[in-house]
Amino acid sequence: MKRIRRSRLAVLAALALLTATPRTVQAQMGTATQPETIVLASTTSVENSGLLAHILPGFTRETGIEVHVVAQGTGQALATAAHGDADLVLVHDPDAESKFIAAGHGVSRQEIAWNDFIIVGPGADPAHIAGTTDVLAALRAIAAAKAPFVSRGDNSGTDALEKRLWKPVGLDPATVSGAAAGGTMASGTSASGTAASPTIGTAVGGTVAGGVWYRDIGGGMGAALNAAAAMEAYTLSDRGTWLSFGHKADLRIVLEGDPRLLNRYDVILLNPQTHPQAKQGPAHRFAAWLASPEGQAAIGGYMIAGQRLFHPESDPKP
Repeated sequence: MKRIRRSRLAVLAALALLTATPRTVQAQMGTATQPETIVLASTTSVENSGLLAHILPGFTRETGIEVHVVAQGTGQALATAAHGDADLVLVHDPDAESKFIAAGHGVSRQEIAWNDFIIVGPGADPAHIAGTTDVLAALRAIAAAKAPFVSRGDNSGTDALEKRLWKPVGLDPATVSGAAAGGTMASGTSASGTAASPTIGTAVGGTVAGGVWYRDIGGGMGAALNAAAAMEAYTLSDRGTWLSFGHKADLRIVLEGDPRLLNRYDVILLNPQTHPQAKQGPAHRFAAWLASPEGQAAIGGYMIAGQRLFHPESDPKP
């Protein structure tokens, strides 16, 4: 009788498993097979440079939380978060970040890393800016020489900085791309200290329109570097992506060291009132880990060919 009773119990248990819903089976088996996940809307530079691939496995091993990355230009990453499609953001455009927070989308911002921007250009260096450190003088020299310049044009943090740098130079990139050149610009000095050419564009509302030397490609940093290599052009790049970029061709760093080219990376948590769908708990854990000694060591330990791509936040800035 006992043997028959056990057989019946085994049959009933099997039938229960066959008729159970997936949710019931998951509850019976536990949630260990379903790791917790968050979505990080991130600037492309920390993804394309390989930084996130280097540091995220350590965070997942420590916490069990998987981070799914949506890599976009900073403007697009902030828009993705504003639309409710991310749990936190990692970006590098302080002005855009401030607007994002002021609009009620973010509640806290913390710097977790920094590096710098550089100008890279062809070995021939037609604008004669190699070895200089004044980025505004270098841009004047590029415009004066009508030397090819590639702009990302993708509303990224890099693109936003580039546009801001042109303003004190007296050139409006919006009137440059694809326009015919001609006319005059107020005189200035080149990166080498010589007088700027007076014939680089047409004055438009106090700024200067250039010519076809300015190429707005509407692409990411990798695409901009590829275009610059193919066109023997100058472009503004973050150092991390440049160091990890494999197709440098004749490109090289021609300008670095200007304090205006400091590039800080901030993690921003979302406002739970505006974005109740955001996974606040695991997002907070990831943000805290990035700022922790473990996270900072992982960021600072990422190197290519012996060169550090990103500095921890605590490293002294130039």
